[in-house]
Amino acid sequence: QVHLVESGGGLVQAGGSLRLSCAASGRTGSNYAMGWFRQTPGKEREFVAAISGRGGSILYVDSVKGRFTISRDGAGNTVYLQMNSLKPEDTAVYYCASRGSWYPTGQLYDYDAWGQGTQVTVSS
Repeated sequence: QVHLVESGGGLVQAGGSLRLSCAASGRTGSNYAMGWFRQTPGKEREFVAAISGRGGSILYVDSVKGRFTISRDGAGNTVYLQMNSLKPEDTAVYYCASRGSWYPTGQLYDYDAWGQGTQVTVSS
């Protein structure tokens, strides 16, 4: 059973930074892509970033390119999302996700394991 636990969310002023972490168990190593999605009330969960099993392939949604960086540790058990130059529109619950294949996608339904989410609030 895959278990994902996010941490690092919080309240930050616009222009500030946060670093999210996601610790995985049950499905670890370089064979599995992982991603970050976010959701605000009343809206669908949307793709933010994803990284391949070995970290060589990375995807971002256009709205975070140049501001967010996804990475994972050498063992492949933890994935990070460094968020810089945060904007109020980045406010959301951020979810970590894992899929049973090494290559990353931006499609919600390609991921079959999810964390509980962590709140990120950016004040103006």
